[in-house]
Amino acid sequence: MSERKLKSLLYEQVARIGKAVSSPKRLELLELLGQGEKAVEVLAREAAIDIKLASAHLKALRAANLVQGRRDGKNIYYRLSGDDVSALWVTLRTVAEEHLIELRVALERIFHGPERLTAESRLSLLGRARAGEIIVIDVRPEVEYHAGHLPFARSIPLHELKKRIAELPKDKTIVAYCRGPFCLMSEQAVKLLAQRGYQARKIADGVADWQAAGLPIESEAN
Repeated sequence: MSERKLKSLLYEQVARIGKAVSSPKRLELLELLGQGEKAVEVLAREAAIDIKLASAHLKALRAANLVQGRRDGKNIYYRLSGDDVSALWVTLRTVAEEHLIELRVALERIFHGPERLTAESRLSLLGRARAGEIIVIDVRPEVEYHAGHLPFARSIPLHELKKRIAELPKDKTIVAYCRGPFCLMSEQAVKLLAQRGYQARKIADGVADWQAAGLPIESEAN
């Protein structure tokens, strides 16, 4: 094989990853799988597509070795092939937010931008949560919390927040987070808390962002 053909082959292999993530729905599936292993039916429901289409997208991701699947009886479950795949999604999203004004405008139209954390502010948040100065709540589904969550965070899924709101102290700031800056659950949580007289804010970070920054994640297994 000539050097030129070999070089072209190298680029072609890397391009397989680009092709696999060229679909908006596949990116959404990667974000969802960044929260933990999920059944095809769950992924289809959360991505608002039918099971057949979800399976086709997952097949494309699997062909590029970005996800892995397993069968348990009649159910098929998928997970990311590694933490680096989750980091890939974070990197793609971050680059898009930095360079595409259309994306920033779209985010502003959907909801008020969540707080962007720096390396220093992440450590500050961790320290304040450890000291009990603030209360961090994870408003994702409980199964995602158990798969992995920010240290010292409490699990209060959005659909349970209204009936469990009395568990939260009113003399401390409540910090809500969900799956990342594209996730609307933390926005809804902050609005509900504010209506009930709480001082609340949301952060853009999700578990994938925390991992990509090299910070610790806790899970049920820990």
